[in-house]
Amino acid sequence: MKKASIAILTLFLAFGCHRSAPATTSNDTTVASSQQQQAALTPEELGELGAKIKQHPGDAQKLLSEKGLTGPSFEQAIRRVAESPEASKRYAAAYKKAQA
Repeated sequence: MKKASIAILTLFLAFGCHRSAPATTSNDTTVASSQQQQAALTPEELGELGAKIKQHPGDAQKLLSEKGLTGPSFEQAIRRVAESPEASKRYAAAYKKAQA
């Protein structure tokens, strides 16, 4: 039993700890500014943006970039909104209003 535990621990350490720290690149500043921008967007602004994207899916990248977002960063912002029932209601109201 003790040998099996040691073997499992060794495998975990051998395969699980090979993650290296990400290299610093010039994209770090772009990512940081994107994260600041998405943090600055309110649930209402995200709702309006979501409605615009649904109305014009071909322009999605353009609409996102105008707000300093990418597809993944927009998705993260939406997930943060979804964590709060109040923010979700605000998002939904703005989304419906923008679609009208």
